[in-house]
Amino acid sequence: MLIPYSPESYLSTRICVVSLDMPSTQRNFSLDLLFRALADPTRLRLLNLIGNREICVCYFVEILGVSQPKISRHLAYLRKAGIVATRRDGKWMHYRLSMPKDEASAAILQETLKHLQTKPEMQRDIARLGSACCRPEKFVLLQGAPQPQAIA
Repeated sequence: MLIPYSPESYLSTRICVVSLDMPSTQRNFSLDLLFRALADPTRLRLLNLIGNREICVCYFVEILGVSQPKISRHLAYLRKAGIVATRRDGKWMHYRLSMPKDEASAAILQETLKHLQTKPEMQRDIARLGSACCRPEKFVLLQGAPQPQAIA
């Protein structure tokens, strides 16, 4: 549906607003945004840590050794790209993977995650996650944080 601007506007009356009747998830999805989300090493490390589990943001801070605001910015970018979803549990934010509905995008994300598992740096991050779960006293900021849970 085309909606012309009012003639009183200082812009030309030839400019129109286009409104497509598409669900917002499809309208907002962008393959370009997916590739930009996957183009940052920190965001790749976050995705690798999330994998098939739900994980609290405090674990990312400790394992990656990056400040909480920077982690939050990267997670917000992943949410904007539609590949990460959140759940709040009191003061804790939990993040999990959200597969795109688009088959091509889902395949790209799955292959990227599969490839990340073979990288030594990514394997070290996962190993640190395991030790954080077993010995939270090692990570002072994590005491009292909910443990990461596998998603069925």
